[in-house]
Amino acid sequence: MIISERELNRATLGRQLLLEREPLTVPDGLRRVVALQAQHPASPYVALWNRLAGFTPAELDAAFSGRSAVKATLMRITLHAVHAEDYPAFRAAMRPTLYASRLGGRFAAAGLTPADADALLPDLLAFARQPRTSAQMQAWTGERVGPERKDAAWWGLKGYAPLHHAPTGAPWSFGDRPSFVAADPTGTAPADVPAGRAVDPYALRTLVLRYLAGFGPASVADVAQFAMVQRAPVRAALRALDDAVEELRGPDGVTLYDLPGALRPPADTPAPPRLMAMWDSILLAYADRGRVIPPDYRPLVIRRNGDVLPTLLVDGRVAGVWRPTERGVEATAFRPLPPAVWDGLAEEARSLTAFLGDRGPAVYSRYHHWWTKLPEAEVRML
Repeated sequence: MIISERELNRATLGRQLLLEREPLTVPDGLRRVVALQAQHPASPYVALWNRLAGFTPAELDAAFSGRSAVKATLMRITLHAVHAEDYPAFRAAMRPTLYASRLGGRFAAAGLTPADADALLPDLLAFARQPRTSAQMQAWTGERVGPERKDAAWWGLKGYAPLHHAPTGAPWSFGDRPSFVAADPTGTAPADVPAGRAVDPYALRTLVLRYLAGFGPASVADVAQFAMVQRAPVRAALRALDDAVEELRGPDGVTLYDLPGALRPPADTPAPPRLMAMWDSILLAYADRGRVIPPDYRPLVIRRNGDVLPTLLVDGRVAGVWRPTERGVEATAFRPLPPAVWDGLAEEARSLTAFLGDRGPAVYSRYHHWWTKLPEAEVRML
């Protein structure tokens, strides 16, 4: 079966709840969309506002405080918000990547080894059974490895250890000074799975299936990009899944994989305009980001340092960027948009302004310097 580029776009939008806001609870919504980028504390809130009918910030506050939703270093070694039941498999699948990225570099340069990390982990997790600030965790580490190595040791451990970010309060559950709490012990690797560099085949297959449910159809390269895992284990996982996945042919001839019977809306399915969160997952979940971002716009939206600007989504694809200002939501369109689209964006802006309320009317303001580097474009105050 051959699937067109527009059908791929609609499949992503449908599974990411962007064709229509759906009346789901926060935990159920997280399960559906798999993972939300959470580098900026407000982004998971804006992401769910785009996806869930009647969503209020207090619902995600409650999910984080009750730990049905967790924020942790996972895919692509970045912060994600995921359903608590997904965390164990996701973390186990990511462990080789976290091992390689966090137990080298500064950690190794300080004379520390992976064996040192594994020796520290049990006591570190016991210390973090209750929330601890970064300073407390760093001090605890320094007592065990020496003050001259505490910075490097904590740099490695906070990414490698199974730790969740603990809520620190308003306005978006997590502030600029993070606290950490140990993951539920049932979320650590099973005893029969080697730690460190070893791939947990079951966990990786679980991650692949969850990814395809939320982002498929997708290629081996897409799965590897989403998680930052090597392609060979991804191929092995797909082979092992056998009839649990099916093959399709993409518009460029690349083999794509998907779940049998998964949602694939027709190419002509209407896609309403949306004001997407900064670092929204649909912009980063694929090796081929042309599914959502026109190639000419990619360097405008994804900056060289990794910042991913909040975008206008028009007919399912990026058409510009937005930012809140004192006068309202400012929209910058990279191409001419018809009046009906501007009307739809204005309606979304009114809803977003009400949603942000007193919590964060100036959300993302620290990134406004990027707007001076954008080319000339149509700018409207919505």
